[in-house]
Amino acid sequence: MSKSIKLLAMLGLVAGVSACAGQQEEEFVVVDPEPISTEPEFTGKYK
Repeated sequence: MSKSIKLLAMLGLVAGVSACAGQQEEEFVVVDPEPISTEPEFTGKYK
C-alpha cells in the first residue's frame, strides 16, 4: 500500500481509539422516593 493510505488508516485508528477511551462512564444514583401518604395506624377494631 502507499504511504498515504497507511497514514490515513493509522490516523483513523488513533482517532477511533482515542474517542472510545475518552468516554467516562456515568454514575447513576438511585434514591428511594418518600411515600406519598403514610399508612394508617391500627387504633383498635372500630373507631
